[in-house]
This record gives sequence, structure tokens and C-alpha cells, in this order.
Amino acid sequence: MPEGIDHQVSHERRLGVFAELDGRHGARPDRVALLELAAAYHERRTTLLGLDDLGGQLTKVYAIEAPGRTVTLDTWEHALHLATDQLCQDLDMGSIGLGCVILHAGGDGDYVLVHSWVEGYMSRLAILTGPARTPTSLRPAAVGLAPCVWEAAVLAHERDAYVRHVLAGHGPLDQRLRAWSSDAFAVSPSDN
Repeated sequence: MPEGIDHQVSHERRLGVFAELDGRHGARPDRVALLELAAAYHERRTTLLGLDDLGGQLTKVYAIEAPGRTVTLDTWEHALHLATDQLCQDLDMGSIGLGCVILHAGGDGDYVLVHSWVEGYMSRLAILTGPARTPTSLRPAAVGLAPCVWEAAVLAHERDAYVRHVLAGHGPLDQRLRAWSSDAFAVSPSDN
């Protein structure tokens, strides 16, 4: 253990660290930015559009919609084509045939996330981005871009559903896959 760390620190002392965040610890969360994000945060409508065979994989297709935006399969056909191409590549690279695609009509652009489960309990994730309302302009995202809070909620649900129904589930595999495929994440905000 590092020198200077007392493992018997009292509860009061641990709470004191948070009071000193601007001080000696060097951690300085951007309070203004955090409060601005919190003030602007809202739920986004999230729905399962369906279950499909994309690129040889059983795939849940989700839509996330920022206020004033909608996702229809007609307007996002090119995005689904790109997602299918990615899922084909994933299959060639060890995917076990289950995944999800997120079509996100965001406030600042369009996003497509392609997620598939691969051997060894691992997963692959590809993110495509483009200007808002032009799904035909989607391109691979810059290295390092990760899911936003709304996309991460879907991925967290999908991880839990995969473990609960497929890996830790009981019964024949077809029964487990049916349970997985019917377990969908949804958010229906009243103001969206």
C-alpha cells in the first residue's frame, strides 16, 4: 500500500476529503460545467424498434430520440446498412451472434452504436457519428469517443440482460434467447 495512507481513516475524515476537493488534493471538478449539465439534463425517449438478423447476428435495434428528433427505419436505412456491415465484420472477428444497434438522433448530431458479444465474455463496440438529420453522412467516430449517458443506459441494460438470460439463465438455449430478445430497455418521458 502507498505510504501515508491510513487504512483506519474515520468516516468523518473521509467526508472531510470531499470538503477539501479544491484544496490540497488537487482534484477540482468543474462545478460550473457540472451544474450546467445537470440543469440541461433530460430523459430521452428510448424504444426497441425490433429484433432482426443483421450481418448474421441476432440484433436488437434501439432508437434514442432527443427532444424534437425522431428515428424512423426509413430515414435511418443507410445507418442500418452500415451497422450490418460492422456486424458482419464482428462475426468474422469472433462474435458469438448476439448484439444490439443504437440509432441515436441526438441534439448535436446523429450517432450509431454497434455492439456485439464476442468470445471470452468480451464485447466489441463501434461508434459512427454524423451531422444531425443526415444519417447518410455517418462516419467512424474519432478514436476515444465513448457512449453518452443515454447510450450507456441501453448498453448497461443489454449487458445485464445478456448475463441474466443467456449466461446465467436456465433451460434450453432457445428459451434463454427468447427471454433475452424480449428483455428491452425503454424510456418514455412525458415531455419528449
